[in-house]
Amino acid sequence: MADRTRNNLSIYDDVAANWWSDDIRWVRTLKNMVPGRLDYFDRLIDWQGKQVLDLGCAGGFMAEALDDRGARVTGIDPAKDAIAAARGHAQAGGRDIRYDVGAGETLPYEDSSFDAVVCVDVLEHVQDLSEVLRNVARVLRPGGTFFFDTINRNPLARLATITIAEDILRLLPKGTHDPQMFIKPRELTGALKDAGLQPHKLTGLGPRGLNGRGDLVFGRLPLTAIIYMGHATKPE
Repeated sequence: MADRTRNNLSIYDDVAANWWSDDIRWVRTLKNMVPGRLDYFDRLIDWQGKQVLDLGCAGGFMAEALDDRGARVTGIDPAKDAIAAARGHAQAGGRDIRYDVGAGETLPYEDSSFDAVVCVDVLEHVQDLSEVLRNVARVLRPGGTFFFDTINRNPLARLATITIAEDILRLLPKGTHDPQMFIKPRELTGALKDAGLQPHKLTGLGPRGLNGRGDLVFGRLPLTAIIYMGHATKPE
């Protein structure tokens, strides 16, 4: 049963005004994870000119990185203040990124609208995983790719993401995650297949060192026991 004191999604709206300031350590942590994810995703797709949906975009870190790669980006998130921050930052930078307020279970887009959907740090928060994946499959074009990461459900992942990251190091606000909502790889693989997507090999994502500010930097790891990432394709 989900813990009502956890999976607190209001944190994204709470810090929206300072999303791009680099003043908040846990927000910097989210920003620092983007290059590690894209180091892997970039090997699997040429983003240039692709229509890409950033599902669960928050304040726009991934969306702007995809825009830098030449993708035509749409971002969507239920956190309306975070979306406002994303829009403002994109406009200030002269970026043509569309941002919408909405949830993965009810994506407001036509069938076969996107060449790729990117969904990071999101699946472990959604209310209906199967419905989100069905919507992802629906809006993907045939041959399109779904890129994702999420958190494994086991004692080690709980120790790392709740006890250490939230409670001890305060890398994330306490209550960010509900460990009961974490997803075992075999569960996600099954749900992807049920949605009509073909999953491929998974890999790990985790800390690889520290930057000059003493913040963690992230990259690909062989271990999938804590955070894992991967991709799935929609048949032609």
